[in-house]
Amino acid sequence: QVQLVESGGGLVQAGGSLRLSCAASGRAFSNRAMAWFRQAPGNEREFVAAISWSGGGTTYRSSVKGRFTISRDNAKNTVYLQMNSLKPEDTAVYYCAAASRYSSSNYDGDYDYWGQGTQVTVSS
Repeated sequence: QVQLVESGGGLVQAGGSLRLSCAASGRAFSNRAMAWFRQAPGNEREFVAAISWSGGGTTYRSSVKGRFTISRDNAKNTVYLQMNSLKPEDTAVYYCAAASRYSSSNYDGDYDYWGQGTQVTVSS
């Protein structure tokens, strides 16, 4: 079992930055790929970024490439999402997810554990 707790969300103006954190507890964090997904009101949940177990492999949705960076610290059982140049369309609840696999994936079905989410609101 893995428990995930997100933090770092909030209200920011367009062009600003936020750093999300996801603290994991439970089994074998360092053996798991991790990811961030988001869901805006009225929309389906969508993939944002993922990172492999070692941090050596990352993948992003095209609309956040060059603005968002996913990273992890296995010693701290934490994964991060640095979000720069935020846009109003980035407004959503952001969820952290843990997979029972080593390599990163953009498919939500590959992720077995989910956090409760943290709200990110970007004002124009």
